[in-house]
Amino acid sequence: MSDPFYITTAIAYPNGKPHIGHAYEAIATDTIARFQRLMGRDVRFVTGTDEHGLKMVQTARAAGRETLEFADEMSSYFKDMCDRLNISYTAFVRTSEVRHHEASQALWKAMESSGDLYLDRYEGWYSVRDEAFYDESELHIGEGDVKLSPQDTPVEWTVEETWFFRLSRYQNALLKLFNENPEFIQPESRRNEVMRFVEGGLRDLSVSRTSFDWGVKVPGSPDHVMYVWVDALTTYMTGVGYPDNIAEFDRFWPADVHIIGKDIVRFHAVYWPAFLMSAGLPLPKRVFGHGFLLSRGEKMSKSLGNVVDPMELAELFGVDALRYFFLREVSFGQDGSYSAEAIVTRVNADLANSFGNLAQRTLSLIFKNCDGYLPEIHGHHKDDEELFRTIGDVVTNQIPDHFQSLAMSQALESWIQAVFACNAYIDAQAPWTLKKTDPQRMETVLATLFICIAQLAVAALPVIPESAGKLLDQMGIPKEVRSFLLIGSHWYSGHAESNFRLEQPQGLFPRLELPAEEGSDA
Repeated sequence: MSDPFYITTAIAYPNGKPHIGHAYEAIATDTIARFQRLMGRDVRFVTGTDEHGLKMVQTARAAGRETLEFADEMSSYFKDMCDRLNISYTAFVRTSEVRHHEASQALWKAMESSGDLYLDRYEGWYSVRDEAFYDESELHIGEGDVKLSPQDTPVEWTVEETWFFRLSRYQNALLKLFNENPEFIQPESRRNEVMRFVEGGLRDLSVSRTSFDWGVKVPGSPDHVMYVWVDALTTYMTGVGYPDNIAEFDRFWPADVHIIGKDIVRFHAVYWPAFLMSAGLPLPKRVFGHGFLLSRGEKMSKSLGNVVDPMELAELFGVDALRYFFLREVSFGQDGSYSAEAIVTRVNADLANSFGNLAQRTLSLIFKNCDGYLPEIHGHHKDDEELFRTIGDVVTNQIPDHFQSLAMSQALESWIQAVFACNAYIDAQAPWTLKKTDPQRMETVLATLFICIAQLAVAALPVIPESAGKLLDQMGIPKEVRSFLLIGSHWYSGHAESNFRLEQPQGLFPRLELPAEEGSDA
């Protein structure tokens, strides 16, 4: 049985429709999941929506809606986003589901049995927008003398009876975890932030609310609902069968990596491992906090009018084009910037002009000069062998190494350099000229290119699955060799001898154009 691999996105809070950050995180996580499948791993990929908390109640009330009805609608937008962006999740978990309530209550009981929960009175600052508690020392003053959280969200003084979690008990255990497992929090800058926070001292955490009843009921305290982050984080275990499907849970838990935004690292790297330690459950292997996407270098804001619906971008430029741009342009873990002009420039340069043109030229030459049948190899020259070595190293070593490190932009940099090598080869060999002077050499050159293009298409499958899949289908590449492990094997001879015949090649990467209003600013 293949090795298991478990990855998650953050669980999105659906009090509004998905924004570009949700799309970016889903695309990046999906790319990692697809890569691991192509490495032969048995992958579980969980995403979903975190529907509880005061913010959802207030937003639904303001809209004149029942909270569950509102949550049903808003969650559907996130699931639709995933489906339209070709996100290959294995489970989409909603925190309002019965199975999730059962999982959250099981975790609560496990923490309670460890003696880590006690009833007391909470008085302190709470951010409804963040669904987070903050110490006075973390706040700053904004316009109009309003107290703001570190995320620049307003806070309000809250007083209520609440269950507390003995977070302070786990300060030393967390510091030991971070020191002994330096890769637990990535990138390094996030790890340093969390270390400083924990070293500053941990206070016990309020983990229930009585001021509203929309949430998971606390076992034995029906007037309390769980603090939203307790049940939101438990989603990661709900998605792999906790607590009832022991075989599934034991196979896939702990998660190999949680992919999250940098603004919620504290919840995942401090609260979550502490909850799991208390419950006696294994800890996730890695928490990766990616950066923000900025619109032309500015943080998105309704007041600035620069909030973009990711579905509009996907409709305008195509899903694969959007996926490629985000992962090629932004160094994963850092903030990145996007604009319509940048998307058009990058996608046209890399996909349309470089890889798309390479594939179209090569397949068209085979279709025209070989009657669509795959050309025979008549002995390789040193130029062919050098190209094979270059492409083989990129596809077999460089790209997998980068993907394993979650360095998608570097993986695509290696990929495009390999594409450039193929384009330089075809220009130098000039098979259109060899047709007249050395037809056997022409066949060898075209066969060499066909093999390399197939390898590059497989390597691109995690990022542009639809386009790369269509190209591989055009080329008739057998499904069983579409993996990083097998695309470098000797499959070509058998494929050529099968009498496979190319149809008229179809272009996969049409050149993008700016919308009229964008182009008029140029």
